[in-house]
This record gives sequence, C-alpha cells and structure tokens, in this order.
Amino acid sequence: MDAQPQLLRVIRLGHPVLRSVAEPVPEAWFGSGRLHNLAEDLKHTMIKEDGVGLAAPQVAEPLRLFAYWVPGEDGPEVTPSVIVNPEIKPVGDGIEEGWEGCLSIPGLRGVVPRYRRVKIKGRDIEGRPISLTADGFHARVVQHELDHLDGIVFLDRMTSMTSLAFEPEWEEYILHETDEDEPHDL
Repeated sequence: MDAQPQLLRVIRLGHPVLRSVAEPVPEAWFGSGRLHNLAEDLKHTMIKEDGVGLAAPQVAEPLRLFAYWVPGEDGPEVTPSVIVNPEIKPVGDGIEEGWEGCLSIPGLRGVVPRYRRVKIKGRDIEGRPISLTADGFHARVVQHELDHLDGIVFLDRMTSMTSLAFEPEWEEYILHETDEDEPHDL
C-alpha cells in the first residue's frame, strides 16, 4: 500500500467505458491495497492533469468511485478526497447554470445546469460511511463526477449547444466578460 501513485491515462470521449454504467466497488475491496492504490492514483492523476475531479471510468476502470477537490476560491476548500459507491440527492430545487469542462473531452467548455445544493452519501476506501452536503461549485463537481459513473458526460446535460466553445476562444471572448476564476476541468 506504500506504492508511489501512478499517473493514469485519461481516456477520451469515444472510449466505450465513458458511456457505460459503472459497477459498484465490491465489498471485499474496502480496506484493500487495490482500492487504496486506485484511489491514490485517481487523486494523483487528477492533480497532475489540472482537474478538480476524476472518476474511475475516466481511466477505463468501470467502478463507482471518484476523486475530487475544491480549490476554495469561492468558498471552503475541500482537500483531495475519494468517494466510493456514491449516491447524490438534490437539496431543494435550486438550479444554476455554470461553465464546465472535462478531462475526457479536452479543449471544450459549455454551460451546464446543475443543482445548487446536493446531499452526498457513500463510503471512504476503508468502507466507513461518508455523508455530506455540498453547495455551489462543490455541488457541481460531485454531480459532474457522479454522471461519469452513469455513462453521462457534461455535453449530455447542456440545454443548448450555443455556449459550446473551444478553450482558447472561451478564455479570450467569454471568460474575461464573466467573474469566472481560472478554469478547472472536472
């Protein structure tokens, strides 16, 4: 379990695992070196690829877990974490639109509606229960990652393709017109 984290290959749209529903992590994996190593590799790869989230299916592992972190620019920072077999439920019906990108769809950004506040339940890699409430960008990140576990990408959630932009054009023509911080891929 003390192995150095590995940089995993992030698969791109077109790979069949991205469009498949991931399987729950088996009970026997909790507390194992196998799950620990996968979790550390996900966090390491997410950070090295400048992402704020990375789901196991994005590295061709069809399992229900994801890594994420929240950089604390617009609220409290969330250190790199992993949630296994997550479930997410909206809290209230508030929805807001926001820009998203994705490590598996490099170079594109689009506006996606997401619930403003969600409740997340799951387990950590040891099998202990996790329960938390996420707001704003934190809520957006975990919803984006949960979608990957169900074979959904942010393009599927867009209500209009008119906002879809390549990153250089997004940065030049759109980012500077908004109060958005530095872009992060989910």
